[in-house]
Amino acid sequence: QVQLVQSGGGLVQAGGSLRLSCTASTLTFDNYNAGWFRQAPGKEREGISCITWTGRTTYYTDSVKGRFTVSRDSAKRTLYLQMNALKPEDTAMYYCAAGLRVGDYCSPRSDASWGQGTLVTVSS
Repeated sequence: QVQLVQSGGGLVQAGGSLRLSCTASTLTFDNYNAGWFRQAPGKEREGISCITWTGRTTYYTDSVKGRFTVSRDSAKRTLYLQMNALKPEDTAMYYCAAGLRVGDYCSPRSDASWGQGTLVTVSS
C-alpha cells in the first residue's frame, strides 16, 4: 500500500477555486490509478475524478465535469484536483485514493490506499 498525505481545502465562496494535493510516500505511486472521492453529510461516498497511472485517461462524474481537473506529477509523486466554479453542493470531505479501477466510473480496489481527508466548504 501507499501512504497518502493530503493538503489544500478550506472555506471558499461560491464561484471560487481551490486546489487539493495528495502526495504519496513511495515512487510506486506512479504505478497506481488514482483519484478523488468525496462524502457529504448524510450521503454516500462518491468517486468524482480519477486518472490512470499513465495519465492518459481521466474520469469525471457529471456534477463536476467542466469545473474540476485531475492531474498528477510523477516527479513530485503528487496528485492534484483543481476545483473551479465551486458550488455550495460541492461541500464535503474530500479523499484521495490510489489503487482504483478507472473506466465508465471510478471505484476503489479492495486494497486501495486512502488519504486522511480534507474538508471543503463552499459558502453561498
